[in-house]
Amino acid sequence: MAGAVSDSCLELTNDVQWLTTVVTAPDCFRYLPACLPSPDHPTTASLIISLVSLTCDLSTVFRGLIRRNAVYLTAIFTSAFAFEIAYDSASNRIWDAMNRGRQWKDIKHQYMVKDEEDDE
Repeated sequence: MAGAVSDSCLELTNDVQWLTTVVTAPDCFRYLPACLPSPDHPTTASLIISLVSLTCDLSTVFRGLIRRNAVYLTAIFTSAFAFEIAYDSASNRIWDAMNRGRQWKDIKHQYMVKDEEDDE
């Protein structure tokens, strides 16, 4: 019987649909399952506490960025520039991987050697 209770508790802890709602710190303990946590899985309380602390950390960062207009715009332009560089390099790598052997940089050495032999 203990195995059945443990399995149902694991289903409750793995079901995180209720985590999609905004849960404040005092209300977070209302949704805890009434069973002992499995040692292999993180507890629901630790997941809730980590979500609450992550929300607090992000709100502190956003408050620090949005407080002044110049800092906010600088953060937007810097992040857009960094995203553009990352996106461009990732798309170039994917393109090069998909077209390896078909591009000029891949076959240039074959034609350069033939041109030198023709000159002699």
